[in-house]
Amino acid sequence: MTLSLADLLLYAGALFVLFLTPGPVWLALGARALSGGFHAAWPLALGVVVGDVIWPFLAVLGVSWIVGTYGSVMVALRYVAALMFACMGALLILNADKTISADSRLTRPGKWAGFIAGLAVIFGNPKAILFYMGLLPGFFDLTAVTRFDIIAICAISAAVPLVGNLIMAGMIGHLRGAMTSPRALYRTNLVAGALMLCVAVIIPFA
Repeated sequence: MTLSLADLLLYAGALFVLFLTPGPVWLALGARALSGGFHAAWPLALGVVVGDVIWPFLAVLGVSWIVGTYGSVMVALRYVAALMFACMGALLILNADKTISADSRLTRPGKWAGFIAGLAVIFGNPKAILFYMGLLPGFFDLTAVTRFDIIAICAISAAVPLVGNLIMAGMIGHLRGAMTSPRALYRTNLVAGALMLCVAVIIPFA
């Protein structure tokens, strides 16, 4: 392994700054946490991890050119993600008066839907793509990295955002759990639906 601890810590710090920058992942995670609590949000965080491993892996392999080659597919992914979040937001608003126990999306199908939403939002997130493809090569000498270096870079790329996303989902889910009145749940679902519609609008133009 050629990377020093200082190199990895500097990269982890940059990832933390990236996490603190609001974007589609924040909105999507907040919307699902508001609509279904932590149990509805953590699958989305796991879906995001997949992209947070794939993007740095591609960058380390020196295939930054894939952004240009992959451009048409990336546009398609953005619109697919936008359509999905628009549908989810509309469904939340239309069913805003339903209680948590009556919401079947919090069961197993909801977890899969959350995971797929995480995949869509991370693969259509220009902030993540620009960071990994444009900025990551500036942190390391990619011509000298070993397989263990690549594993370390990908592990840090996955761990830092995952921890942050899970903490944020837990905090939002806890606040939602304190809202027990039907009126509060109704308003919460309306806000969650509006956030998902915001994601749908932002993704194609970000």
